[in-house]
Amino acid sequence: MEKVQTGIVIEFYSNTCLVKVGKELIPCIAIKDVVVGDIVSIERISDSKEKKAKIVSRKKRVSLLSRRAKQKNKAIAANVSHIGILVTEEPKTSYEFVDKWLLTANLSGILPFIIENKVDLNSSDEFKEKIKVYSDLGIKIISISAKERTNLKKLIEYLDNKKIIFVGNSGAGKSTLTSALINKNIKTSALSNNQGVHTTSVSTMYEINMNTHIIDSPGVRDLPISGWEKDNIIKGFDEIFELSKYCKFRNCKHLKDKGCAVVENLKIHKINTTRYNNFIKFRDEELNEE
Repeated sequence: MEKVQTGIVIEFYSNTCLVKVGKELIPCIAIKDVVVGDIVSIERISDSKEKKAKIVSRKKRVSLLSRRAKQKNKAIAANVSHIGILVTEEPKTSYEFVDKWLLTANLSGILPFIIENKVDLNSSDEFKEKIKVYSDLGIKIISISAKERTNLKKLIEYLDNKKIIFVGNSGAGKSTLTSALINKNIKTSALSNNQGVHTTSVSTMYEINMNTHIIDSPGVRDLPISGWEKDNIIKGFDEIFELSKYCKFRNCKHLKDKGCAVVENLKIHKINTTRYNNFIKFRDEELNEE
């Protein structure tokens, strides 16, 4: 048996984690800045009575999803390829919620897509218009009912060979969807370490197949974005960023500036008003909070 082995962190607790090496699950002593999804090198602890190891190093990440705040950034998951944003009419998913996650995904180098959940319920014209706004932006939208298992096959086909994290408001059906996809009730399942069921929030990676994984991380609904650089916020709004390249002046604030291509396109409805307002709010208000 090799002294140092490579595996992936599939569960993370406060200072310990569970690492999958091949088909084997190994409890490990964690090191600083390790999260679910990290590829790590581990070393067996030979004098331990139980199967145990320690992480000795972490491989370079492809991506890192974090809660970005002025005071402190908190890593959520590593090497995520896609973020699935659950959108529902009840409970209401706001434009602000979606735009924050689109911003975070774009600036984190992660591809976002939208899951329209609860399609078994009748949708209002207002909700349909909200979905259309993001569809018109070219964002992938998959309509499902997690409860009724409607269109889950289509979603699974899209998820193939991806590492995904689902985000949504309380009641949007994130746990129901994850449970349906992995055929396990994640609300009641015990964790895999030797300490029994945890009562604290724990991030976990589930496997749909060998190449497809879902990361479930409780507590990521509230998403501050004050940790992003103010000048980078516009890059989270693709349509606004592209039009900003045609502004007359490079230091354009996109408010009442002369020759502002963003404002001109806003007037003729080529930019959604709510999207524009969220861009200004994220850039000028939330980033100035103490």
